[in-house]
Amino acid sequence: MRVSEPSPFVRRSRLPRTGAALAVLLAVVAYVVVQYVSGSRSAPRCAVVSGNGDGARYEMAAEQAANAATVAAVGTRRGMPERAVAIALATALQESGLRNIRHGDRDSLGLFQQRPSQGWGTARQIMDPVYASVRFYDHLGKVPGYSRLPLTVAAQRVQRSGFPQAYAKHEPDAVLLAAALTGRTSATLTCEGGPGAAAGGPRRVRRALVRDFGREVLPEHAPARGRTVRVPVTRTAAGPPGGGTPHRGWELAHWAVANASALGIARVSYAGLEWRAGDAGDAWRTADSGAAGARAGVRDVRIVAGQ
Repeated sequence: MRVSEPSPFVRRSRLPRTGAALAVLLAVVAYVVVQYVSGSRSAPRCAVVSGNGDGARYEMAAEQAANAATVAAVGTRRGMPERAVAIALATALQESGLRNIRHGDRDSLGLFQQRPSQGWGTARQIMDPVYASVRFYDHLGKVPGYSRLPLTVAAQRVQRSGFPQAYAKHEPDAVLLAAALTGRTSATLTCEGGPGAAAGGPRRVRRALVRDFGREVLPEHAPARGRTVRVPVTRTAAGPPGGGTPHRGWELAHWAVANASALGIARVSYAGLEWRAGDAGDAWRTADSGAAGARAGVRDVRIVAGQ
């Protein structure tokens, strides 16, 4: 019996199916590789710990730490107490997870989910963390006895949320952050990993300092010294009530660490201690500068921009 050869049409019809299967396989392999590579280069993270030695700790992404530092700096710049900063941080944690998001319920935007339609400002203004923080503190300052109210009540008086008890769960983390970012606790905020890919440079660091703390944070016409920005530690009229030089110093130092990834900061030193991007353990360590250097280190915070 004669066996007929397979039709050429059948042979050709198998080729597209084989090619499609190969394409799917390659796509799966590519996806796995991308996930592996991206997973091995996770975004830098930060942590704040209690100054009481009780083991309390809160971890966050570098983006969240930078936003928290701005919220705190605006508060102390306006003379608000640490309690006000904690209320603001707990509110931002609930409303946006401390991320400057461009979406929300109806027309809500930004760190505090403020609404242009409710008179909080234009969309562009609200997306500026400094402006949004100023507006929050403006409203909080008008709440009678806000510092004596439960945190969730004070936040609700400002936000008018449909979930008035939601802020309470963020209070422990907000209190830790406020203590570090107002400078009440020392060497309690650290960040891991190296600076961001974008070049930092001292000019960019100086601009961010002035943006968050105001022009008085840096002396006018201060000479540039390589890649180091020296920020004087002084008691300012706009500083936190009762906040002396150590408070101001650690406020500035923690601000710099929180912004290390965003601004390309490689090293921060104050009061004989130093934080370096990429150090094992990402902890504050004794600065190798001798006794004279340690004494001088309480007069200014030194921020070194990365290469």
